[in-house]
Amino acid sequence: MKNICFLVALAIGLAISTSPLQAEVKLSAIFTDHMVLQQKMENPVWGWGNAGEEVTVSLGEQKVSAKADANGFWKVKLAPLNVGGPHSMHIKGSSEITITDILVGEVWLCSGQSNMQWDVGNAYDADLESLTANYPNIRLVSVPQVGTQEPQKTFNGKWEVCTPTTVKNFSAVGYYFGRQLHNTLNVPVGLIDNSWGGSACEAWVNKDVLASNDATKPLLEKWADMEKNYDAGKEAEMLKKWEEAVKKAKENKTQPPRKPATLSSQMSGNQRPANIYNGGLKPVIGYGIKGAIWYQGESNAGRAYQYRELFPMMISNWRNEWAQGDFSFYWVQLADYQQEIAEPAEAAWAELREAQTMTMTKLPNTGEAVIIDRGEAKDIHPRDKQTVAKRLARWALVKDYGMELPYHSPIFKS
Repeated sequence: MKNICFLVALAIGLAISTSPLQAEVKLSAIFTDHMVLQQKMENPVWGWGNAGEEVTVSLGEQKVSAKADANGFWKVKLAPLNVGGPHSMHIKGSSEITITDILVGEVWLCSGQSNMQWDVGNAYDADLESLTANYPNIRLVSVPQVGTQEPQKTFNGKWEVCTPTTVKNFSAVGYYFGRQLHNTLNVPVGLIDNSWGGSACEAWVNKDVLASNDATKPLLEKWADMEKNYDAGKEAEMLKKWEEAVKKAKENKTQPPRKPATLSSQMSGNQRPANIYNGGLKPVIGYGIKGAIWYQGESNAGRAYQYRELFPMMISNWRNEWAQGDFSFYWVQLADYQQEIAEPAEAAWAELREAQTMTMTKLPNTGEAVIIDRGEAKDIHPRDKQTVAKRLARWALVKDYGMELPYHSPIFKS
């Protein structure tokens, strides 16, 4: 009898402990120690808990509450804050969380492909730049590269203080841009890096938005056909043959063959429409930002006329979902690349540059940093990221912070 009572009590205890009613309050990974909140704007804070429970967020004298919806999602908005810190934030529901060392200043998103991802450790003067990166009021967070058709709620990452160690693996353009703002404005700066080398522009756009435009709908149809014709058995057989060839090459001490591209890897990669939007952008959409900087286009250079529609579509998509108005969006025009040719000819990269420039006339609060003079003929990744960042920073310092400086890169006239 005692054993039966014990088992019943144990079962009840397990049921209670695993019940949704006992779920802990959780936050998106964009809210951690050392984060930066955007000054002078309402800052959303969100997370998950028990359906219907009330969650209260406190910071300083502020205290705001929200009720979790049927899925447990909740969101509050903090009243605008002035530059300063460090602050602590307390979140209380069925459990409690405290976040410390929060600063208030300027927050910028750093996105694009490999030239934005290119880290400080591989840019010019990496040793000197790293040694001098003692900036306790610059904070860095990187979003991992996840490609998926399923919108992600959060990510594996956290904010870090800028130090000689943490800066090495961070976007060089992003860091140099943020450092220029920090030194000029004397305010804390938060930088969110979610760049992904080799990514196509369409991978950064909501699938529904792509489907609603005749210029981009074919991109979805192409991938739908690829998925429909996918044969898992054939792929497995191909990989098995490759593994056998690698084994044989090792035995014969010869160069092993390169791993073949598989459709399954492409499906979770950085070319598929909406993949990075869902995996690397969605988790941070809505976080309080001043604006975004962007360095991408190489992967779309063969489709420049489509880019005329696609690029402004992406910017508008981000702005609409962020729900923070037409926030500033500045990009880098593609650098000079490849050897000079003796006579004028068709050039895909020139057409892509033109498509980038045209975006300034289509959307407000946009700007382009021209770096045609900073390219390297034999290297698609120019190492001079300092100049690139300074040209982007000029746009922000003039347009967003009221400085009087030369800022507008040259535009073709005739």
